[in-house]
Amino acid sequence: MSKENGKKILITGGCGFIGSNMAAHYLAKGWEVVTYDNYSRPGSKKNATWLEKSAISLQQSNGIGHLRQVRGDVRDLESLQEAMAGVDVVAHMAAQVAVTTSVEDPMEDFLINALGGINILQAARSCGSDPIVLYASTNKVYGGMEHLRVGASTLRYHFIDYPEGIDEDFPIDLHSPYGCSKGACDLYMIDHARIYGLRTVVFRQSCIYGPRQFGIEDQGWVAHFVISAVLGRPLTIYGDGKQVRDVLHVRDLLEAFDLAIDNIKVCAGNAYNLGGGPGNAISLLELIYRLEPELDKAIPLTFEEWRPGDQRVYISDVRKAERDMGWTPRTSIGTGLKDLCEWVKANKELFDVKGIEVKQRKMEHLQPSNV
Repeated sequence: MSKENGKKILITGGCGFIGSNMAAHYLAKGWEVVTYDNYSRPGSKKNATWLEKSAISLQQSNGIGHLRQVRGDVRDLESLQEAMAGVDVVAHMAAQVAVTTSVEDPMEDFLINALGGINILQAARSCGSDPIVLYASTNKVYGGMEHLRVGASTLRYHFIDYPEGIDEDFPIDLHSPYGCSKGACDLYMIDHARIYGLRTVVFRQSCIYGPRQFGIEDQGWVAHFVISAVLGRPLTIYGDGKQVRDVLHVRDLLEAFDLAIDNIKVCAGNAYNLGGGPGNAISLLELIYRLEPELDKAIPLTFEEWRPGDQRVYISDVRKAERDMGWTPRTSIGTGLKDLCEWVKANKELFDVKGIEVKQRKMEHLQPSNV
C-alpha cells in the first residue's frame, strides 16, 4: 500500500464501539489499520468479524483496506511495542469504561486505564516513527460538579451559569476510581507532549452513540435505550429522568479525529471537550419521547431511586475544538437516533439477550456513563 493512499494506524480497543467505527473509517480512506483488542467487551468479537468482512470487501472492490487484527492487552508493554511498529497514528480507545466496575475492582481499573495508558506512551516514545497519539478521555475528569447551580423545567435540568456548557478550563476533580484512572492517563498524555515532545491529543468525550454499540445500563445509555425499546425489553430510569447529557454521533467524533490529525501542529498537547454541545443536549425522558414516534409504540418505564453521584446535567462547551480545528457537531439528535434505530432493527440477531442480562445483573448501576 502506498503512503499516498493512506498511513498506518494502531487502534487499541479496535473492536469496541468507537474503535470498530474508527477502523472501518480509516480502512475506507485507504489506511493500513491494526486493531489491538483483548475481546473482553460485549460485541467485540462480532465487531471483529464485521471488520474482517469490510476489509475483504474493500480489497476486492478497489484494492484498499489492509487490516491486521491483533489479540492483545494494553497492560502488556512488549506486545504493544510490537503492534506499534511503523505506525503514523495511535488511537488509544481501550479502557475499563464503567464507574460501577471501577468501584468493585479499583486495582483492575487502575491497571487497565492508568498503567495501560503509560504503556501506550512508553511504546510511542520507543517505536521510532513519532506517531500522533489520540486519547479517548472522559468528561468524568470534571467530577460531580455538585456546586454548580442547576435549574429545572418539566422535562429537563439545565445549567444556570454555563449556557454553553463546561469548557476545558473547568477544574479537574477526579471522582471514583474510574475518574482517577482515566484522569491520570489524560494528564500523562498532556504532560508527555510538554516533557517528551510527543504529539498527543486528548478528547474528553461526552455521550458517544451510533451503530456497532452494544449498550447496557452501565455504559452506552443511548444505545441501551434504543436496543431495549426496539427489542421490547423493560427500561428502568433511576431518578426522575430529567438528567441531561449532550450526545454525539460517532461519525462526528471520527471527523474530530481526522481534523486533529490534519491540524496536529495546533492540537498537539491539548485537551478538547467533545460532545454534542448545547444543541444536542437531551434528557432521559426527552430521548424516550423521541423514540416512541420513531418506533411507533409506547415505551413502558419503571422508575427507581437516584443512584449515588448521578449528575443532573453535563454539557460540553465545544468551542475550543471549533477554534483550533474547525470542528462542530453536524449530526442532529433526530438523524442520529434514526440511524441507530435502523441499525438495531436490521441487526437484531447480534444482541445476545441472555449474555447482556447476566452482565447487567452483576452490576449496581451508579449513573449514565459517558465514555
